[in-house]
Amino acid sequence: MTATATAVAPERRAPAPSGDRRRRPDRTRRTGWPLTVALALCSLTVLAPLYVTVTMAFKTSEQSVDGNAFALPAPFNPASFAEAWQLTRFPVSFGISVGVAALTVALTLLLSSLASYAIVRYWSHRFFRWSFVYLLASMFLPFPVIALTEIKLTALTGLDNPLGVAILHAMFQLAFSVLLFSAYLRSIPVELEESARIDGATTWQVFWRIILPLLGPMIATVGIFAFLASWNDFMLPSMIVSDPTLQVLPVVQNIFQSQFGTNYNVAFASYLMAMAPTIVVYLIAQRWVISGITQGAVKS
Repeated sequence: MTATATAVAPERRAPAPSGDRRRRPDRTRRTGWPLTVALALCSLTVLAPLYVTVTMAFKTSEQSVDGNAFALPAPFNPASFAEAWQLTRFPVSFGISVGVAALTVALTLLLSSLASYAIVRYWSHRFFRWSFVYLLASMFLPFPVIALTEIKLTALTGLDNPLGVAILHAMFQLAFSVLLFSAYLRSIPVELEESARIDGATTWQVFWRIILPLLGPMIATVGIFAFLASWNDFMLPSMIVSDPTLQVLPVVQNIFQSQFGTNYNVAFASYLMAMAPTIVVYLIAQRWVISGITQGAVKS
């Protein structure tokens, strides 16, 4: 009897774990559906305007004003892109926007990485702690408060041109970039630097040969944010650049829209051409952006 009881007992206890396994997926499915629906609705807020932009860009002038924005283009009309290319002087404004964005990204990465390294590694010094607080406080300063001052300073120094716009873009991105770099640098062990210093490496050699290669994911993250902020900015270039022929693409498109307001198909074609580089850049660097944010949030 004892042997039979001990043989039967495990068989009675065995169904309990299997029953738990069957119930867990049910809970996951119940909680997953609301999140899936919410995610789908949020995606529609982005996909629906993108769909309208693409369809309107390939419509004729008559179709673009018929009031049916979601209808497919019939006939298919790619001539809107050629017209937008000529009316907005697209190659010139596109090249200026690329130059401003590239210089903004380079200055932002260089200055913010150096500042973050100094702040994190010399945190015990009061000067570096207060510098970090000062940079964070500048994030809460509205741009209209300092807009007039920036306009006067750039005019006095001869920077009322795309170069001045790139410098100001980098300055305005500095605080947020330092915040991201600082969080990431705190996850890098100090022992890596100490071993290099024992071998005779200087501070500059430690930064350029050890720290900077380890900042790869965060460099991609900060670079993408700086690029998007510079590429999509309209207010600062419109106020700083004094020569209309040197304006960036968003300002040129606004001028074009006010002069040719009824050519919606040409306007949307211009918007699509301006939006394409940001989509391509983000799709290419998307995994580095996510990796930089997640790794910077975890301190090892």
